[in-house]
Amino acid sequence: MGRSALIDRRSFIKAAGAAFMASLAPRALFALERADAVFASGFRGPDGRYGVGLIGEDGTFIEKIDLPDRIHGLGYSPATGKTVAFARRPGTFAVVFDATRRSEPVLIAAPDDRHFFGHGHFSPDGRLLYASENDFDANRGMIGVYDAADGFRRIGEFEAHGIGTHDMTVSGDGKLLIIANGGIETHPDFGRTKLNLDHMEPSLVIADAKSGALIEKHVMPRELSQLSTRHLDVADDGRIWFACQYEGSRNDSPPLVGNFAKGEALSFVTMPAEITAGLANYVGAIAVNRQQGLVGITSPKGGLAVTLDQRSGAIVSTTAVTDAAGIAPASSGFAVSSYDGRFEATRSPVAWDQHIVRIG
Repeated sequence: MGRSALIDRRSFIKAAGAAFMASLAPRALFALERADAVFASGFRGPDGRYGVGLIGEDGTFIEKIDLPDRIHGLGYSPATGKTVAFARRPGTFAVVFDATRRSEPVLIAAPDDRHFFGHGHFSPDGRLLYASENDFDANRGMIGVYDAADGFRRIGEFEAHGIGTHDMTVSGDGKLLIIANGGIETHPDFGRTKLNLDHMEPSLVIADAKSGALIEKHVMPRELSQLSTRHLDVADDGRIWFACQYEGSRNDSPPLVGNFAKGEALSFVTMPAEITAGLANYVGAIAVNRQQGLVGITSPKGGLAVTLDQRSGAIVSTTAVTDAAGIAPASSGFAVSSYDGRFEATRSPVAWDQHIVRIG
């Protein structure tokens, strides 16, 4: 998809406006008030259309927001109650909405020479939104900065200090940006094709949230240069957990999950061989349950959900979940979705996308 296609899509989104930004019905507000916990996830409906679904902890489908195309990751601000959903790479839109309808949804369009990488995160006070973006002509990852107090106007950008920037988050005190650079070169002219699998540059970065200045950069060792660092979450003690997807030989069994803290080297979790094999060299999502000290991962390729002890990295449980997709902290353990419409014990007539986020 070339630059003209990006502009055409953005024009379509702007023109569609309120037509696809459906408001929540009164019955949905009632369901929201009664739900113990509420989650959000992208989905594809049986008619092939895309949207964001709001789901109760038991898997009840509460309501949907219709969208013009597929989304990927989501972020939630406890300070403001707003949720953001980012288009799947190389998409050029993001939608910010409030499930309680205290404000109207806001549509964000990426600049002409950028596209979203599918992830972003709010500052702790909810005043800023950071988004992982691709400067595709210069082949460098960027972090776009958007002002929530001014209609999410784009007010600046920082270098992500790597390529193939994917997931990112913000430290609890708001001072640090934590960035997973998958190391894979892409360009919208070639769709989702990976252009440099023979010389990838995966890395994990800590940067200053005010200036974007590099504080730390952890590059994968040479023998793991095809281990794409894709997703991450932060524990209550500030330790950063990350999950990877391997682009090398299927016969290899690299570590797929690790953690580190500021000032420390990367540490990989050693899992039993059968669990590593069961993950099929692909962890699609990771989440930390801070209250219970647990880390959860899912593998759609392996059809597996695994829970780890945050302190020791020991395996707490494994669950076979065909097409396992998103994972987010629940009242107990984790809520897990699947591409075939399952969310916990409930199945809906939709295909849930790769990520879910708890929004209440």
